[in-house]
Amino acid sequence: MADRNIFTDKVKITIKSGDGGDGMNSFKSYKGKPACGPDGGDGGNGGNVYIVADKNVNDLLSFRYISKYFAGDGERGGTNKCFGKGGADVVIKVPEGTVVKDEETSTVIADMFREGEKKLIAEGGRGGKGNVRFTTARRHAPNFAQKGEKTEPHVLILELKVIADVGIIGFPNVGKSTLLSKISAAKPKIANYHFTTLSPNLGVVKYYENSFVAADIPGLIEGAADGAGLGHDFLRHIERTRMLLHVVDISGCEDRDPIEDFKKINAELSSYSKVLSSLPQIIALNKCDAYGAEENVKAFKKKYSRKYKIFPITAVNGEGTDKLIEGIFEVLEQLPPVKRIESDESFTYTKSGDLGFEIYMDGDAYVVVGALVDMLCRNVALNDPDSMTYFQKILREKGVISRLRAMGIKENDTVVVGDVEFDFIN
Repeated sequence: MADRNIFTDKVKITIKSGDGGDGMNSFKSYKGKPACGPDGGDGGNGGNVYIVADKNVNDLLSFRYISKYFAGDGERGGTNKCFGKGGADVVIKVPEGTVVKDEETSTVIADMFREGEKKLIAEGGRGGKGNVRFTTARRHAPNFAQKGEKTEPHVLILELKVIADVGIIGFPNVGKSTLLSKISAAKPKIANYHFTTLSPNLGVVKYYENSFVAADIPGLIEGAADGAGLGHDFLRHIERTRMLLHVVDISGCEDRDPIEDFKKINAELSSYSKVLSSLPQIIALNKCDAYGAEENVKAFKKKYSRKYKIFPITAVNGEGTDKLIEGIFEVLEQLPPVKRIESDESFTYTKSGDLGFEIYMDGDAYVVVGALVDMLCRNVALNDPDSMTYFQKILREKGVISRLRAMGIKENDTVVVGDVEFDFIN
């Protein structure tokens, strides 16, 4: 049960769209009149796999327990030209801000940026044609049907990147959660020990008729960019923010130097990403009510006031937070909105029905391989003349014959296509 308290923001899942149903090979028959004509219907299409952004989903925890999402297969076609039933779709709900990547290529397939966005990730296989579809003026009784398209499973990486205007950063226990609770309606867990916050907390901050979203990022420590502490796991959540609010414990308690703390956190940002280190940043000097804080505030301002806007605050009682909110909003007014991560809109998973092929030499034989061959092997009945005619027709239409001629094939040279081996005849 302890796992349910673990914030999960990066997972791997396996998806598979449904296979297409096979076409039916059947003939009408009446009493005393068998085989009156083909009547095999088409197979149903396989189900699709979709991903949808849902504001009611907060993290990716559920994917730790269910990691396989397979759509339904299409049903086989029926007699009397009846279509097979289509497979059921799978709809995967993810939090807003989830980036979907293909594990094999690391391609960004989609950025589920806003509530209700829906992305087709894997299309189901097409249903095979029934034998009635293969009737022609010269072929009245085709004794074969087409198999449905097969699909393959794929592994996706889901990575949650929190969408917020302001990222609140700083060492553990400097008062980030307390500050968020004072300036918004958020209710983060607050306690006087390190790493109280184990997940990003979001709050909406009101400023007159306007508002902005602030995210309390779990405390960073020195070495976070290299994986130390919790910081490495959560640095990704400030990659989308428009600006940073750096909270510094100015009291100097726990034998820490506020200026050195500030330097170390910025060094981690720079090590992790130059983009993060270049984000606009303002500073909240917290715990100004502590003994000795006044001198530390003077020293900090003397060193950094020319480069940064600095706001002394006491988060526990809200002192100074109004001016801080005003300062944040002034910076946000000058900044562009949060950007969507670029994705490859043209990315599609190849299905076996996409019918590519290659030809290579094996001794004196020309061997044809690829998805086209797989399809032909499923659909061709070697003992049926009509089926073999269809086989030859597809080879011509898909360019296999012309490719063989371009490679210099001669009369009676051997060609191998799956289980079929034949001598080439011009």
